[in-house]
Amino acid sequence: MNTGKKAFVVLLLLLGAWSVNARAEALVFTAIPDQDESQLQIRFSKVATYLQQNLGVKVRYLPVKSYAAAITAFKNNQVQLAWFGGLSGVRARMRVQGSEAIAQGYEDQFFKTYFIANVEQTALSAPVADLSALKGFTFTFGSKGSTSGRLMPEFYLRKQYGVAPQEVFKRVGFSGDHSRTIALVQSGAFQVGAVNYKVWENAVQQGLVDEAMVKIIWETPTYSDYQWSIRGGTEQRFGTGFKQKVKTALLTMDDPELLRAFPRQSFVSATNADYEEIKQVAKSVGLID
Repeated sequence: MNTGKKAFVVLLLLLGAWSVNARAEALVFTAIPDQDESQLQIRFSKVATYLQQNLGVKVRYLPVKSYAAAITAFKNNQVQLAWFGGLSGVRARMRVQGSEAIAQGYEDQFFKTYFIANVEQTALSAPVADLSALKGFTFTFGSKGSTSGRLMPEFYLRKQYGVAPQEVFKRVGFSGDHSRTIALVQSGAFQVGAVNYKVWENAVQQGLVDEAMVKIIWETPTYSDYQWSIRGGTEQRFGTGFKQKVKTALLTMDDPELLRAFPRQSFVSATNADYEEIKQVAKSVGLID
């Protein structure tokens, strides 16, 4: 075989290897750990299978231990797609130029937080007109990085009292996730707490809440919350048009079992502009610069 033919064969082999590697490269996504971790692993593994079938690339779900870990994985390109809360999404996109919110749950257009109370410990068995009745109780937020479990409830508490929550309550805690918030208030470990309304409703449907012991006493006005964010530069890795392909796969997800992983009735289009209010609220509370 002459030199020219050898070079041509080598080039074909290299191109073939590159093609195989490109096809083998996986899209990795994560989700903030706002509920029981083992359940999230089961649910999002099924979402990974759905995305893989629709995107034509390998897709893998990467579980994380905290909201901060989800943001770090996004920043470091360990994941290219993430199911974030409003605040965690803003924080993550600020760290990677060109990142975009591409889809949100239908319900995320008008999300809200419930303030819940242990009836026996507070004598609060009915909704209150405002948050003034909570002064002096013990209180738990969810995760420190949660939109519905920390940012928005803290915003409305500061609006009510004009001071930080630590100056309002006898003791302030951070449960780590919404499921634990419900459990802590139900057990009496904390008298009052703030919880994602979707997690609350899901827990009620599953019979995990003693509604004679724990009551919703106040709810926030609505705000935009969870969303899928895609990392800037992802199309350089997977090809032009890949972002739209991911968005289309999310918007056309209609399997009830998959949607229960979130839980949402469907997904709708989203943009970074939908979360500008969250960004401004976070600045006002001092959670971002």
